Amino acid sequence: MKTLYFNGNIYTGDSFTHSLLVDNGVIIAVGDAAAMRANGANAFDLEGKTVIPGLIDSHMHLYGVGTNIMSVQMLGAHSPEDVIERAKKFIAENNVPAGTYVTGRGWNQDYFTGEKRLLNRYDLDRISTEHPIVFRRACGHMLVCNSKALELSGVNKNTEACPGGAIDKDANGEPTGIFREHAMGMIEQFIPAKTVDEMAEIIAKAQEYAASYGITSIQTNDINDDNFQRMDAAYKKVVADGKAKCRITQQSCFNTLVGFKEYLEAGFRMGNGNSPYRIGPLKLFVDGSLGARTALMRKPYADDPSTVGIECMSQETLNEFVRIATEHKMQVITHAIGDKAIEMVLNAIEKEGGEGNALRHGVVHAQITDKPMLERFKKLNALCFAQPIFLHYDMHVVADRVGEELANTSYNFKTLYDSGVHTSFGTDSPVEDLKTFDNIHCAVNRRDLKHFPEGGWVPSECFTVKEAIDCYTKEGAYASFEEYEKGTLEDGKFADFVVLDRNIFEIPKADLINTKVLMTVMGGEVTYKA
Repeated sequence: MKTLYFNGNIYTGDSFTHSLLVDNGVIIAVGDAAAMRANGANAFDLEGKTVIPGLIDSHMHLYGVGTNIMSVQMLGAHSPEDVIERAKKFIAENNVPAGTYVTGRGWNQDYFTGEKRLLNRYDLDRISTEHPIVFRRACGHMLVCNSKALELSGVNKNTEACPGGAIDKDANGEPTGIFREHAMGMIEQFIPAKTVDEMAEIIAKAQEYAASYGITSIQTNDINDDNFQRMDAAYKKVVADGKAKCRITQQSCFNTLVGFKEYLEAGFRMGNGNSPYRIGPLKLFVDGSLGARTALMRKPYADDPSTVGIECMSQETLNEFVRIATEHKMQVITHAIGDKAIEMVLNAIEKEGGEGNALRHGVVHAQITDKPMLERFKKLNALCFAQPIFLHYDMHVVADRVGEELANTSYNFKTLYDSGVHTSFGTDSPVEDLKTFDNIHCAVNRRDLKHFPEGGWVPSECFTVKEAIDCYTKEGAYASFEEYEKGTLEDGKFADFVVLDRNIFEIPKADLINTKVLMTVMGGEVTYKA
């Protein structure tokens, strides 16, 4: 049955119109043409509300979002004591049996009032010595565990970190409970795996949450070396059970060439599947995070000259990954935050990425850059998968970490966009929450969520509202080779759109952050209604 959505302020991605005619999940007419062809259609009065294309988060970890919903909530924790009390409450309210792992993510020592120190095993021992406890920092590149988790893992003062990782130890050589980058696997490998049914339940809850913020498509990195068969099966179960609320493109992450080759031998290829679930690019990690000082820099950190960060993958291995992926016609998107890491990714694209970068290889995060590096993005036709929401935290530490001069040419996403670089928006949730208008606020205003600083940080990098929406929609569709299916509201494209409570194109920009989603529609079906 056709449905005519009329009397709206509809931003199509190119212009504004008043009506959409939808049939079988697809837009078949817009504007006056929609009204003319609406004979016999159901009618839905938009009551003048503003409508935008469905929002596309171009990089996040949706399974991690769902896991967070069902574990200890630590976002916003303001002290070690706060973390301890939240975890104790979780264990009590959920009657977690002794010996069961207790997990969570979201703590950030820079948000602690008073002493801004890392959590340690002894803090977590105050929660419980009966439960193994493992909490990832908000960035995901560092974890802290308690003594019980250390005991079960067999890690002690004589244990060395694996390549690409680090174990923090105290003055006596004892592990403090802090593990960085690849070393996190030395602890997390002992956490019991979920069943496919349990994983599907987690994914379904996360999709419901995403839909409530106007998200209709997600490019998610949930598959990795150890779980690709089970995670793929879990996503397919969500679709088969009729619980899909978002269109999913899977970004599959591998740290070893052996694991990636096994994935290819199992028949996985970019483009396998159909909406709402398909296989997308290969996802790689070259470095860590700025907050954890594991982002890989060309020069030592300004506030810690003892380190340049952690190289999670050598240039040689990175080149080989890109070569094999390109040979199999598979896009590669690579996590790179520090300037050295970004340089390595651009080197690999230039050497092994193919003529004109036709496979749309790109850099995820692309934070610490100088002007020649920004120009090199354009020269190589490399994509940028940006997270404006990171400014909320990073603008307060970046100058300390890398110095004022380099900070001013970093997070220059508008410069990249203006130069013609395809720049899509995501949140990397659960690193930050997936709240879409927090993300748009940071892109447009260059201010944190408390509206600091007045006028914006490096205000020349502010996006207009239309540009921000385009990066969140049409650029997201381009990043996954789906620009002919979605990203704008026009004939022949999916009926994926969002109804908002205010006209975001006319309100004061400072008010963007207060925008609420009234309704989310994917393929003509309502996936969320306030």
